[in-house]
Amino acid sequence: EGHMAKMAEGFRTIRMAELELAGEYRPSEHDEFLTYFNWKQFSDEEFQLCPPVVAVGGDGAMYDIGFQNLSRLMASGKPIKVMVVDTQVYSNTGGQACTSGFFGQVSDMAQFGKATQGKEEARKEIGLVGMAHRTTYVLQSTIAYTSHMIEGFIEGLLARRPALFNMYTSCQPEHGIGDDMGERQAKLVVESRGYPLFKYNPDLGTTPAECFDIGGNPELNAIWPSYTLTYREGTREKTMDLPMTFADFAMSEVRFRKHFRAAPPDTWNEKMVPLHEFLDLAAADREDLFPYIWTVDRKNHLSRLLVDEAMVHSCEDRQDFWKILRALAGVDRKAPPLAEIEDRVRQEVLTRITQGLAQIAGGEGGAVPATAAPTAAPAAAGEAAPVAGEPQAAGDYMAAWLDTDECTACDECMRINSSIFAYNEDKKAYLKDPEGGPYTDIVKAAEKCTAQVIHPGLPRDRSARDIDKWIARGSKFN
Repeated sequence: EGHMAKMAEGFRTIRMAELELAGEYRPSEHDEFLTYFNWKQFSDEEFQLCPPVVAVGGDGAMYDIGFQNLSRLMASGKPIKVMVVDTQVYSNTGGQACTSGFFGQVSDMAQFGKATQGKEEARKEIGLVGMAHRTTYVLQSTIAYTSHMIEGFIEGLLARRPALFNMYTSCQPEHGIGDDMGERQAKLVVESRGYPLFKYNPDLGTTPAECFDIGGNPELNAIWPSYTLTYREGTREKTMDLPMTFADFAMSEVRFRKHFRAAPPDTWNEKMVPLHEFLDLAAADREDLFPYIWTVDRKNHLSRLLVDEAMVHSCEDRQDFWKILRALAGVDRKAPPLAEIEDRVRQEVLTRITQGLAQIAGGEGGAVPATAAPTAAPAAAGEAAPVAGEPQAAGDYMAAWLDTDECTACDECMRINSSIFAYNEDKKAYLKDPEGGPYTDIVKAAEKCTAQVIHPGLPRDRSARDIDKWIARGSKFN
């Protein structure tokens, strides 16, 4: 209050001076307003000149012992910003269990043995707790997704309300990882649904679907994202596409290692079931089955890791939390009807034909290359024909395209959405599924692409929030 009162005093003086210089100062009209002038009356320019008040603390200080103070802060509505360093353990005091920890995590006061198999309580989701106050901008992010993180920081700092920035942070000694592995683990935990990215901005509306955004997470419409496992069989290198479950992340850290047991190839049998399939079975159907995940040994040969009941429970917990977030964001979608799919395919074909005809008419000739820029659908009778490769007027659809041959494999597009983008066998990016994520992800990828080979086109669906802003941002790359 003192900080903002001091800022108000300066702005009050400036406002009075401006009124005097303009010959518009009238005590009867202005004095009462200026007497009670405070930060709620600041203009946008004035508010942005105020240095933010920021509190930084670990999960112990924010999730547990200091939680009542954090809750009171959020309830106050005052624009104080809070950064939570979420390590899922009390790192400073010897690594005790914390309510931010994952189910099954082994730490001091949550040991692994016959009686208990690590932490037995579900993780407290501070982001949902912050949302429940209905006063606070909430960001949950990691350093591995820099665009999501920085955009969230800026939005939260500019909001005239409290902001809670919950940041996944590795603790190398307690997690049992190398000193240079922080970013890698931060990426893995998001991909495994262990720590989903999301934003909640109460300024955008009243319903969860209006305020809540899970954009930036891989494969929004899947329970588990997919990844490619590379292994060696004899002298040949092979690959296998697999779901990235929470167990696939957990096996990479010492704090979960006791939940896994290697199964030598000579023990493999029909009772062993891939974990993602096991999770889909009813309790009665799981009897006598042994869930496992695929991995590779030091020689890069395929290996099976059996997972225990506690790890199964932990995966179920992360799976259920992801379903909650999807429901809040309103992204659960049923597969489109067959007729709609046929219409889309037909429109794509017409788009390519139109592009080819436009090139021939322009003297370029030849077949349409796979990486050529598509146009909008053919113009109706009496309308001007669209220009090949140029964005059309609002309301038109123009498919995204990518200059694959010029890709430099910078990984930026893959980091943003591996459902939309993929690499071919030459490590060149291509559009795997232009509708494998929101249009905003294609625009973000175009902005981050070091070779400038991604062209967002124009979206088919214009219902997304701020879509006109994103179309404008993407237009410079078309």
